[in-house]
Amino acid sequence: MRILSIIAGAVNGGAETFFVNITSALAEAGEQCRAVIRPNQHRRAALEAAGVWVSEAPFCSCMDFYTKKSLHNVITKFQPDIVLSYMKRASAFMPEGTHAKVARLGGLYNLNYFLNCDHLVCITEGIRRYVIDQGWPNDQCSVIYNFAECDKTPALDRASLGVPEEATIIFTPSRLHRVKGLDLLMRAIEDQTQIYLWIAGSGPEKKLLKRLSLELGINDRVSFFGWRRDTGAFFRSCDIVVLPSRYEPFGTVMLEAWAYGKPLIATNTDGPVEFICNGSDGLLVTKDEVNSLRDALLLMIQNNELAHRLSNAGSARHAAEFSKVACIANYRALFRRLLR
Repeated sequence: MRILSIIAGAVNGGAETFFVNITSALAEAGEQCRAVIRPNQHRRAALEAAGVWVSEAPFCSCMDFYTKKSLHNVITKFQPDIVLSYMKRASAFMPEGTHAKVARLGGLYNLNYFLNCDHLVCITEGIRRYVIDQGWPNDQCSVIYNFAECDKTPALDRASLGVPEEATIIFTPSRLHRVKGLDLLMRAIEDQTQIYLWIAGSGPEKKLLKRLSLELGINDRVSFFGWRRDTGAFFRSCDIVVLPSRYEPFGTVMLEAWAYGKPLIATNTDGPVEFICNGSDGLLVTKDEVNSLRDALLLMIQNNELAHRLSNAGSARHAAEFSKVACIANYRALFRRLLR
């Protein structure tokens, strides 16, 4: 199949990372893949390394005729069977043609952005229920879960980062935004001197969160590593993965924790509630509640048997449901069905 994938996207982000991963995986599986993206050196290099031909467009406002012309030119030359758009901005630019027009939804978007699309791929059942409730035809939307895979980066030297041998390291890769609940996590460890927190991500609340760590007196136990592409090193080195979001439609961090065999704690937001079996493969805590988060952390730290059991169950879930092989097979099956 000839598959054209398009995304506007930010400089960094979870959806943008998954775009690279899934597009590269489809190419590695033997599909003919091209991509149109906003200018981004790292994204372009990663796609081209996987054999994906890349062109760039600004994806500005709806009056952005340059992007429309660029997409038209790519369509004319490549003649794709499938055009797969990511998020609302790129989907609003969905080009006309005889190709199947598919959009991937990772959140509860205004569906007016997707009116030129034939089929929606939702990454959770909750998102699918939302689009159907908004009037989208039931037979024109599907659910395909994300995948997560371990990278090859080695574990970090904890001692070289100032972490005592007996300490517990919590890791959360996250955009630095209020909705991600990082302030709650920092307050939850305020009085727990054995807990060190590693945060990998960028965002508008960086200064506020650093100031909060100083106010709480935990700045020596909280490390901000910025946006990282080598998160595997952090997953391998940490003891517990936490997803403290106030709002989370999915949460790829869950899948990554399971892939790396780490015990997982997450708030009872939409995505985690749909996927985590509380007490079986992770712990769910009440969102926006510091005490609930603190109690779960202490339970995990004090009960090694529980942490081990959750890790094993999470690893099994990942292998059975959230592998790259399973995800690619599901996308290919959908594309074949749409092209009949």
